Amino acid sequence: MSHVAGGAGPDDRPGGPVGHALGRGVEGAGEAFRALRARIAGSSPGTTDGDVEPAPEKVFGPPLLEVRGLTVTYRTGADEVPAVQDVDLLVREGERVAVVGESGSGKSTTAAALIGLLPGSGRVAAGTISFAGEDVTHASPARLQQLRGREVGLVPQDPMSNLNPVMRVGAQVEEVLRAHGLASGRRARERAVELLGHAGIPDAARRARAYPHEFSGGMRQRVLIAIALACEPRLLVADEPTSALDVTVQRQILDHLEHLTESTGTSMLLVTHDLGLAADRADTVVVMSKGRVVERGPAAQLLTDPQHEYTRRLVAAAPSVGAARATVRAQAREAPVAGRRHDRGDGVPVLRVEDVTKTYRVRGRGNGDLTAVDGVSLVVPAGTTTAVVGESGSGKTTLARMVLGLEEPTSGRLLVGDDVVGEARGARRRAVRRAMQPVFQDPYASLDPTMSVERLVDEPLRVFDEGDRASRRRRVGELLDQVSLPRDAAQRRPAELSGGQRQRVAIARALAVEPRLVVLDEAVSALDVLVQDQVLELLHELQRELGVAYLFITHDLAVVRQVAHAVAVMRRGRLVEHGTTDAIMGDPQEDYTRELLAAIPGAEFYAARAG
Repeated sequence: MSHVAGGAGPDDRPGGPVGHALGRGVEGAGEAFRALRARIAGSSPGTTDGDVEPAPEKVFGPPLLEVRGLTVTYRTGADEVPAVQDVDLLVREGERVAVVGESGSGKSTTAAALIGLLPGSGRVAAGTISFAGEDVTHASPARLQQLRGREVGLVPQDPMSNLNPVMRVGAQVEEVLRAHGLASGRRARERAVELLGHAGIPDAARRARAYPHEFSGGMRQRVLIAIALACEPRLLVADEPTSALDVTVQRQILDHLEHLTESTGTSMLLVTHDLGLAADRADTVVVMSKGRVVERGPAAQLLTDPQHEYTRRLVAAAPSVGAARATVRAQAREAPVAGRRHDRGDGVPVLRVEDVTKTYRVRGRGNGDLTAVDGVSLVVPAGTTTAVVGESGSGKTTLARMVLGLEEPTSGRLLVGDDVVGEARGARRRAVRRAMQPVFQDPYASLDPTMSVERLVDEPLRVFDEGDRASRRRRVGELLDQVSLPRDAAQRRPAELSGGQRQRVAIARALAVEPRLVVLDEAVSALDVLVQDQVLELLHELQRELGVAYLFITHDLAVVRQVAHAVAVMRRGRLVEHGTTDAIMGDPQEDYTRELLAAIPGAEFYAARAG
């Protein structure tokens, strides 16, 4: 299949209507959003803000949660280090409030303090926390236990670590009901099934007898929602409840949370690093940075007219609402850098995937076969990025593993340059392995915690017998420079680095042997939006400088627009749509692709900006 580098579309050029708005950054975004509101209100495109009939303001009940001057500290040696300082927070009855910020901003610490779940040496050093008029700042453990579950429900981030793996899910819902004296025996079992059904678990009576590992990530999160809402709490605290989920599953979960909270009148405190998601789901947004609240206000206001510099950075960095960089990067891709390392000039693509199928034999499945990848073909030219997108189970990671030679295809073939992956032998096999390197999703898990950064980056050089110790040390320094890490980071270990710095180490490690292709498997999905934006910009600059090609595996189409020349959409192992980024994002032909685009948090706002 031929490939055309995706540049700016006809309406994205600097003089076009969308390019004109994007060129003015947040101001342009505000105009786009106001135009969207005008269309929703039924006004003509030329109607001014003053002519738009304002939507009726949502009316909330009295204050339910009031936080005043909250300061939380952790003991480090002889010192107490503040993690949250002088935070004020208000959640009224029926209101949905989102707390937004990057890792380390204090948002999760604030949420934990509200329900008495601060870890380790954490303590509330100052301020007050009131729930329904009662001061619970220093409530007894017994009182906090009554509050948790009965008055305040919690949906945590990671369902696998928050569900008992050896306990059936129905029994875990029953446990909450029994603990608060709301039901027992047969009635508890019946109520648990009802709650699982309300949370969207199909065939709830049967699935209640299953264990957590028998559920998908989205279904496990629904179990946690059933547990959190079992006692019909007045407030639901959702701490990054969908950050590890695909956009379609994320939308289903958030739609369900919204429906349940609205039908029961439950208030919600949503903790997230995604400003687009917050704006999409919350009435009020509170922005935190370095342990302090820097801005608060209605969601639309913070998106269209942010006042604080940090909020403006979040708006600009959020892939679901920050489309401006997509145009800038696409234009930059049209101007290749002369003399790039991997510009062979012979027209041979870096990667060719030709009618590849992967079938697994699985016990207990009818005919015993599971087709994970089914007849996929695509091409990745040198110096370009092809994004492979799809929800969990679509086959995209299996495809990446076959490209890397970690899995053998059942049929079809994969070629790196002129060599067939898995068939090359001797020196050619070594060359193929060297030509492609991976960057995985979780830098916490993919980097050996016992090794220094220098040893981690140096390891591929040693594996491929590159140079002597002195030359490898020089090469490590060059690589750290390339990924914008200080050279003194070479002597640190992964635990001493932030998540973004760790991912930079993983990228430096992948580039050490000068590969022609880097396979990035969900490489930015676990990062905060600001760090994610920095890593995407780094990848873009490295591609321009080195001519390296990327196979970018992701479920996030908001990120795809910023990085990819071409997009391959997978569903249930098959390639359902493939084309340039502008074509796929601007005029998708398949319903499934349209579903993925519509599921992007803040999709309406994004659509207004993208035309």
